[in-house]
Amino acid sequence: MSLYDDAVLVLKGYEDQPELRQSYLDHLAARPDGMWKACDAGHLTASALVVDPEHGRVLLTLHRKLRMWLQMGGHCEPGDATLEAAALREAAEESGIAGLTLLPGGPVRLDRHPIPAPCHWHYDVQYAVLAPPGAVQEISDESLDLRWYAYDEVAGVADESVVRLLEATRARL
Repeated sequence: MSLYDDAVLVLKGYEDQPELRQSYLDHLAARPDGMWKACDAGHLTASALVVDPEHGRVLLTLHRKLRMWLQMGGHCEPGDATLEAAALREAAEESGIAGLTLLPGGPVRLDRHPIPAPCHWHYDVQYAVLAPPGAVQEISDESLDLRWYAYDEVAGVADESVVRLLEATRARL
C-alpha cells in the first residue's frame, strides 16, 4: 500500500472534524501528488505532540523558520510507509528522543493552515506520541530550542492550533 492510499484510509476512518476531513480527501482526490512538498496547491504533513502524561507536560520546538513554539512535524518522505510512521519519524528527529510511542487511536486532530509561497496550504494530520520515562531531548537543526511546558503553560507560548491539539490529546489520554 502506498503512503497516499494509507492517508486516504486514515482520513476515511477519522470521525471528527467532518468538513475539514472531507477537504483533505477532496484535495487528495484532485491531486495524486498531494502528499508531497512539490505540490504547490498544498500537501499533507504529519505532526505529533510529544506528551509526558506522568508529569503533565508537553515538549515544544521553537521552529527555526517560523519562530513559533509548535509540536514536532513536517513533510512526508518517500520512505514513510504510513502517516503514523511519518509523524513518529518527525517527532523522533526533531525531539532527539528515542523510544517515542504513538498514542493509540489514530490522528488526534486535523489542522489546515496557509504557508508562504510557492506552496499554499499544509493539510496537517496531527498525532500525539508518548515520551518514555526519563526522556532527554536534543535540539535538531530545524529548531532554535526545545522546551517542556506544563499543560497550563502552553496557551501562553503557543498558538491556538497547538492549544487545540493539546486539548484533544488530553481528552484522549
